[in-house]
Amino acid sequence: MDDHHGFGDFLQARRALITPQSAGLRGGGRRRVPGLRREELAQLAGISVEYYQRLEQGRAKHPSDEVLDALAEVLRLDRVEREHLHRLARPGRPAREDRPADGPEPERSATARPELVRLLEHVRVPAMVLSDRLDVLALNPVAKRLFVHGASAAPGSWNLAVFLFLAPEAREFYVEWDRLAADTVGQLRATAGRHPEDRRLARLIDRLRAESDTFHRLWSRADVEVRTHGTKSFRHPAVGTLTFTYETLDLSGPERQRLVTLTPVPDGPTEAALHLLTTWATDSPVPAARQPQDA
Repeated sequence: MDDHHGFGDFLQARRALITPQSAGLRGGGRRRVPGLRREELAQLAGISVEYYQRLEQGRAKHPSDEVLDALAEVLRLDRVEREHLHRLARPGRPAREDRPADGPEPERSATARPELVRLLEHVRVPAMVLSDRLDVLALNPVAKRLFVHGASAAPGSWNLAVFLFLAPEAREFYVEWDRLAADTVGQLRATAGRHPEDRRLARLIDRLRAESDTFHRLWSRADVEVRTHGTKSFRHPAVGTLTFTYETLDLSGPERQRLVTLTPVPDGPTEAALHLLTTWATDSPVPAARQPQDA
């Protein structure tokens, strides 16, 4: 199985997190591996050691729902992780890509629909359209003032994961950089599980693993994450720290795009700072900013 979304890799990483004691087993002596041994996990899931070993090595095809649910129960997977496990065990037929193996990416992957771009123009808070690879496809005017590092980039050429892990200024821009880094890796792994034949996504992951030690370490943990809302804080070079609540809405259709809005937290300095950014957005052009080379 492919190293980007291997079923066996995920099982191995998850069982390393479960201690024998927490699973109701006696630890007993020194252990060569963290977490549960293969035979312990097999015993708790009610399957043979030989069969579990074939599963982890990618040699057993089409495990039943009962087996997957039993493994998920022992490994204490949450809903997102359970869905990821089932998806990895039975990868669906990938969407057809209308291009040769070495040809350009389909145009739909690089641009937001015109209707979405017009919608962004009428949203008063920072808003953007992203691909599920975290390519920035469109920004409304106030979002361009917030995300100054990528505001002048062509649609689809600025990737938030590339910026996060490879641009030195990202650690200053994102207040909760460590948390956001872990969440981003988990989101990319979830996308890889949904689209195992996405060559562009595979190249992005390969690049980040090669060029960022932090990304490589986080990717090796095999965490999956789907975040649809929460809070994020940014250090803007002109107006200081801004804190927003965000909402992520997956859009229907084959383009695999999502709409993200950032609403300022109430009763704080962010609202005043956002008003200032909004004024700038209507009064002057966005300055160019240095960016790392995109994937």
